[in-house]
Amino acid sequence: MSDTIYQFDAILNNGENINFKDYQGKVLLIVNTASKCGFTPQYDGLQKLYKQFEPQGLEVLGFPCDQFGHQEPGEDNEIQEFCSLNFNVNFPLFKKIEVNGANAAPVYKYLKEGAAGVMGSKSVKWNFTKFLVNKQGKVTKRYASTTKPDEMIKDIEKLLAE
Repeated sequence: MSDTIYQFDAILNNGENINFKDYQGKVLLIVNTASKCGFTPQYDGLQKLYKQFEPQGLEVLGFPCDQFGHQEPGEDNEIQEFCSLNFNVNFPLFKKIEVNGANAAPVYKYLKEGAAGVMGSKSVKWNFTKFLVNKQGKVTKRYASTTKPDEMIKDIEKLLAE
């Protein structure tokens, strides 16, 4: 179990602690998000994926991050309100975290080790980098910021069918 995502926990933006063991048997799509980014409209596509596939076992998990161009300056409650009002987001949003550097959230250290980026890079390059985790808690794929949510449907369907 120590080499799965289930060893981690994270804090929702409402202060509730979530243990990733709660997601055992589900497919996870984990995204570092920002409210003032050119990719912010992807919230719409992420919400559509969540609505379409959540009944089959998909969880979309949003981790706001302000490490890229100061594009997530808001407080946790402001981020939640922005996402709800503008994109009807109802998938879980967590407290703002760091995804790179010495203070990177442990779950992000795990994700980056599990799926390297372009040319083997471990760091997250920008907002809306996406990680897909299978039902066994293993990272299967990393997607660039430019990958639109609907471009991941085949990979999600494959993992849900396993």
